[in-house]
Amino acid sequence: MLDIKFIRENKDLIDAGAKKKHINFDVNKLIEVDDARRSLLTSIENKKAEQNKVGENITRPTADQADRDRLIAEMRDLKDLIKVEEERFGEIMKEWQQLMVAVPNIPDMSVPDGLDDADNVEVRTWGEIPKFDFTPKGHIDLMLQNDMADFERGTKVAGFRGYFLKNAGARLEFAVWQAAMDFFTKRGFDPMIVPSLVRRETLLGTGYIPQGEDDLYKTQDTDYLAGTGEVATMSYYSDEIIDLKDLPKKMLAFSPCFRREAGSHGKQTKGVYRVHEFFKLEQVILCEASHEMSVKFHEELTKNAEEFLQALGLPHHVVINCGGDIGLGQVKKYDIEAWIPSENRYGETHSSSYFHDFQTRRLNIRYRDTEGKLRFAHSLNNTAIATPRVLISIVENNQQADGSIVVPEILRPYMSGVSVINAPEAVVTHATTAPLTNVEHSADSTDTSVLNEDAKEL
Repeated sequence: MLDIKFIRENKDLIDAGAKKKHINFDVNKLIEVDDARRSLLTSIENKKAEQNKVGENITRPTADQADRDRLIAEMRDLKDLIKVEEERFGEIMKEWQQLMVAVPNIPDMSVPDGLDDADNVEVRTWGEIPKFDFTPKGHIDLMLQNDMADFERGTKVAGFRGYFLKNAGARLEFAVWQAAMDFFTKRGFDPMIVPSLVRRETLLGTGYIPQGEDDLYKTQDTDYLAGTGEVATMSYYSDEIIDLKDLPKKMLAFSPCFRREAGSHGKQTKGVYRVHEFFKLEQVILCEASHEMSVKFHEELTKNAEEFLQALGLPHHVVINCGGDIGLGQVKKYDIEAWIPSENRYGETHSSSYFHDFQTRRLNIRYRDTEGKLRFAHSLNNTAIATPRVLISIVENNQQADGSIVVPEILRPYMSGVSVINAPEAVVTHATTAPLTNVEHSADSTDTSVLNEDAKEL
């Protein structure tokens, strides 16, 4: 949420920002409602001041009974007028608040024009696109062949987009989480496990509602299941004043995430690219109210995520999102996309954003600057890693001709030293597998160890 004073003084800037983001917002309507709010508030305050004055006159010892009766009648009329205006003020405030939470943040000058993700601009690339001397398989075939997932039973149990990860698939996902936890905590982030079940106020504070409400799961108690750990993590310091010496706050939040994927019908309906339930480690930073500081940490967050993908050995590129592909609150946003060989394209794995005080103003997160003045902090966030989506690039980029999968070196310590996932015989959907075999490795055999999974058809 932006400051109403700033909005009134920069109507053209707000209007231009909304147009660049392709958000339909009438700033003149907000100003009109704000004028009515201000006028009515002044009227109420004046009448209350008059009411107090009348009250003082009634209690004057010199006032005779006739004067008191007249003044009491005036006070009664004044009280009725105040009640009418307060009721009207409540209605106007509701409309004003609805308009205020719909004001889009102003995008940075470096944000390119564009309507959607097709207009995002590539900033840089990393890694060589793998060249296979065989036709690469997609992650679904690879996971089924190696008995890493069960999509048919996932649909049976959880419905559309349901999935089970199992055996090496489950271990690979755990390994990604553990490697990410070690990687990012070494960069000064405090680990947290945060709630997914959150109150409406937390989503409103982070800017996910009302605009994104259709994509959220809602409980019978009118709470919500969050689509990112950013929501709960940002609300951790709501209505608090943080000591300046404690900034920046760097948090690494782990949580299950839930998204209805409203509006994505027909898009990546198979496999684990676009699912309703997934897991994320999220980088969140609160820092001083400085544009330069926000830009600095935005680049740092993005670099952290890139370096983790590089540690996984995954080719990727970074794009700057165009105006039509950044949300209501973002000032600027990068997407990081990892290479998917079977589709011959990059697929989004990370989003990195900064907001200035858009979220903290809503959540009332403040600090005192060096002069003792209360300021709203700035906020930033970036995906550290999201699973199971990143598994797509891991298994596809590391596949071998026989369908086996080389485990990235950074993940091997978290998988008992296993370096290759290999199920020699294709596994059909209705198959059972023996438990994973933990192979002990000598120092000279670690790089050639193989995880064998024997499967037999029911």
